[in-house]
Amino acid sequence: MDGGRATLVLGSTNAGKLRELADLLVPLGIPCRSLADEPHAVEVEETGGSFAENAALKATAQARALGAWVLAEDSGLVVDALGGAPGIYSARFSGAGATDAANNALLLERLAHHRGADRGAHYACHAALADPAGGIVATSAGTCAGRIASAPSGAGGFGYDPLFVVPEYHRTFGELPPAVKAVISHRARALRALIPALVRHLAPQAAAPPAAGAR
Repeated sequence: MDGGRATLVLGSTNAGKLRELADLLVPLGIPCRSLADEPHAVEVEETGGSFAENAALKATAQARALGAWVLAEDSGLVVDALGGAPGIYSARFSGAGATDAANNALLLERLAHHRGADRGAHYACHAALADPAGGIVATSAGTCAGRIASAPSGAGGFGYDPLFVVPEYHRTFGELPPAVKAVISHRARALRALIPALVRHLAPQAAAPPAAGAR
C-alpha cells in the first residue's frame, strides 16, 4: 500500500509497454511498479491460443507469485494478408532472439508482393486485472486499424510502430507524437476500458465517517 492506495504491478518487462502503461495510469494517481522491481516475479510461458488467454495467464501467475494486484496485457500485430500473423507471436516473429529490426524486416519480406489495400492490418491488445489471490476481476480489449508501409519511417515507439501507418494521420506510429498514440493506440483503448475497475479496486478507501458522538 502507498498512501492509502494499493500498488499496481505492471506485468511486463518490455520497456516500451511499461512506459506507455505508466503514462496512461498517471491521471488515475495509482502507484505502479514493474516486474523489474519484483525479485519474486516468475517466468510465465505464454501457452494461450489468443491474446486474451495469454493476458489472463500472465496476470494470474504474477499476482499469485507476488501477492499483489497485477495488470497484464498481451498485444501484437494482426496482418490480413498473412492470415492474422504475426498475431500472438509478434514479439518472436523472426524466431528465437528476435529483435524489432529483424521482425520488421521479415514482415516486409512476407508482404513484398502485396500492395495497397492488401496491406491492411490492426494492432490488438487484451488486458487482464488480477487480484492478489490471482483471480481475474476485469478484462478489456482494444484495437487500432491501419496498414503496413513499404519501408519503416519514424524513430518513435517500438515493435512494428515504424511500419504501422494510421490512415487518419497518414503517418506511422513511429512518427506520431506520444500524446497522440496515447489516445488512439490499441493499448490505450484497452486500458481506458479498465479504468472503472482500476478505480473501484485500487483507489483509496474513503475515510470512514466519525462514530456517533465522537469529537
